[in-house]
Amino acid sequence: MLSSRSAIAKTSNFQSYHVVASSVHAASLFVDALGVGLLQSTDRAAVSDPGSRTGDSEKRMRILMIAPEPFFEPRGTPFSEYHRIRALTDLGHTVDLVTYPFGRHVTLPGLRVFRSAKPPFVERVKIGPSWAKVPLDVLLALRAFGLAWRGAYDLIHSHEEGAAIGLALARWLGVPHLYDMHSSLPEQLSNFSFSRSRALVGAFRWLERRVVTRSQAVIVICRHLEDTVRRIRADAPVVLIENAPGAGDAGPQVRENRVRAQHGLTPDDRVVLYTGTFEAYQGLSLLLDAMRIVSDRVPRARLLLVGGHADQIDRLRRDAERAGVAGVTVFAGEQPAGLIPAYLQAADVLVSPRSRGTNTPLKIYQYLRAGRPIVATDLLTHTQVLDPTVAVLASVTPEAFADGVVRVLTDAELAASLSRRAAELAATKYTYEAYVDRTRQALALVGAGTPTSERAA
Repeated sequence: MLSSRSAIAKTSNFQSYHVVASSVHAASLFVDALGVGLLQSTDRAAVSDPGSRTGDSEKRMRILMIAPEPFFEPRGTPFSEYHRIRALTDLGHTVDLVTYPFGRHVTLPGLRVFRSAKPPFVERVKIGPSWAKVPLDVLLALRAFGLAWRGAYDLIHSHEEGAAIGLALARWLGVPHLYDMHSSLPEQLSNFSFSRSRALVGAFRWLERRVVTRSQAVIVICRHLEDTVRRIRADAPVVLIENAPGAGDAGPQVRENRVRAQHGLTPDDRVVLYTGTFEAYQGLSLLLDAMRIVSDRVPRARLLLVGGHADQIDRLRRDAERAGVAGVTVFAGEQPAGLIPAYLQAADVLVSPRSRGTNTPLKIYQYLRAGRPIVATDLLTHTQVLDPTVAVLASVTPEAFADGVVRVLTDAELAASLSRRAAELAATKYTYEAYVDRTRQALALVGAGTPTSERAA
């Protein structure tokens, strides 16, 4: 039987989820209504100024991008947003990015960054759903509407739940809306163990359906998300743009032997490298348990972990001690994007032990380009891109994952074959040119090659 305190807590949580679910629905309807009212009362000439155009309608578009993330931080969605902006500006467009009040300063030709106000007591935004995002998204919406009121935009480009704001803005301005879908909103709730509330999941499912059906085009980052969109709308104008440019494509050149020396690793050590966040879904507990088996069979094996915040690193250190691998585990912490290629080159095997989720990790594209053997869990999150010709795919158990790592470390012919084919795949399918071409296709679907004034004519 539940204690009265537990019962009260569960009742309180349910009521909180119900309130948030209702608020998602109500807020979206309110923003929609606000957009209609503003459109009716706003002079279209104030929205679009043909005189400000360059005359090249194919290359000079003003895009208002909404990114409900800390930009820039070295993690999945901000990296994806960075490369999306890079492709848009390389195509000749200009981007005004509205984002959270956190993140590193980024300079790109054609990009202006506008940050929303910072709510009290919010100092950091964790990956995935969080209650902190509620006030942050409200302030983000206010900042976006303020910019739209003063600016003349041809396209609204929204990421993740920012599409709720973007749809209303697009309707107000009478311009297309492009939805950048990095994940399924209702799936996020379960993937991050945020909530199992039916009301909350239902609200996010309703919002996702609304965004997909009302956007002029949808960008997805993996085949699973493309299938999700097709289930909602079979004829949806969707473009698959995988996160192939990745992170750290350019930067200071650092030799891999310097990376090893910096972390006390010798040329004889067999380095098993993981890069990325330290969130629970990444499967790092599985990796630590597997490493205990690997170190018994390959005594010179060392695990090098790149990433994680200070509190996450401390927690994982304790986990490594409990797993009995603290002596063979090195924590490098977060590293600048430009140094990641040197870390990849310093490794003997690259690992991705992700234990749940469906989106392809951005690191997989980096791994392919590195030309090093890959070991990954045999889940959809990886098999959308990887197959047995380019990686060892292992079951989600410490024993199976350890066996995959040991095979690569002890079979030079297998390691060389996987490395060669991985690099070939990256060079033929996941090029920056292909990425930019896909971006061009997405813009063509929304008619973003035509300025607002011409569409209104």
